[in-house]
Amino acid sequence: MTREPAFVLAGPDGVVVGDGVHTAFPRIADARAALASRSAPIIMGALPFDPSAPAALIRPQSVTFSDALPDWPLRELPTVRVAGMSPDAAEHRRRVAVAVERLSDPTRGLQKVVLARALQLTADAPIDARTVLHRLHGADADATEYLVDLSAAGEGYSGTAIVGASPELLVARRGRQVWCRPFAGSAPRSPDPATDEKSAAALADSAKNRHEHQVVVDALRDALQPLCTDLSVAPQPELSRTAAVWHLSTPISGTLRQSSTTALDLALALHPTPAVGGTPTDQAMALIAEMEGNRGFYAGTVGWCDQRGDGRWVVTIRGAQLSADRRSAVAHSGGGIVAESDPDDEVAETTTKFRTILTALGVADE
Repeated sequence: MTREPAFVLAGPDGVVVGDGVHTAFPRIADARAALASRSAPIIMGALPFDPSAPAALIRPQSVTFSDALPDWPLRELPTVRVAGMSPDAAEHRRRVAVAVERLSDPTRGLQKVVLARALQLTADAPIDARTVLHRLHGADADATEYLVDLSAAGEGYSGTAIVGASPELLVARRGRQVWCRPFAGSAPRSPDPATDEKSAAALADSAKNRHEHQVVVDALRDALQPLCTDLSVAPQPELSRTAAVWHLSTPISGTLRQSSTTALDLALALHPTPAVGGTPTDQAMALIAEMEGNRGFYAGTVGWCDQRGDGRWVVTIRGAQLSADRRSAVAHSGGGIVAESDPDDEVAETTTKFRTILTALGVADE
């Protein structure tokens, strides 16, 4: 096979590859109906940041579950350069300052908002998405790499794809068992072991980051409690690491009250979490739309759900959207803003988070 697959999800739990498109589902309701009627044995793809926008969900022509990525032909990557950024560092600082002012006003009720920056990238020749996926997979065995054709979303997305390495599990379901592992709060990694250890320790002790993280955990608990029994939330966040970033994460698990609640249902009940949007959700989403416009599939979720209801969905971060001709891409990076946030620190955080996808593309740090 020389063409790109329609869908890949590759992580510590295994690899899922979907080839070809039997049916496209830009409407999430149609995908849910196909699963409920058992007319589709599996649904896979991507949900956008705004759940009311068209999705890129498909029933593939074929699907393979395995322990390793396929032996695809890999290609040398072209030279990829940063052609622009939106907003620039100064404007991002201004936006953070505006958000902090609103967050500090108790009459507004806003507790957290996630603000992002985008990098426009250009390439001297087409970028091979499978090669980027392999590079991401080799760089971080603990992350979940993804590659999704977005054509199913319709106008403006034909031939485009998203590729990246997500550290964050939105939700997984097997039988009536449910798992989540929300991430929020971060610090940069360092090649120096002593500096790296200090960075992790400072993150664990940071009141700002623990506050930001707790907002996410509380929201997921509130969303899952009506759907689950025996809901277990770890009392303290753990330190998790990627190649570029330390994170705070909290394992959450539970048992579904109703076996009819599918992995796709769970993803829709949880997305967008305060880890990528904010809280309250409506206020945060409105502020993001005001400052950033349409995020598309950045900070959405990618995954799969079969007709038994089992599946796995991860948060669409640490990646880029590739153009149809594969000669350009847009990469996003964001950070959670709370009342204690510092604009300079937030610029630095987004810069650090860009490293995952820029390294995979062979781009020097922004």
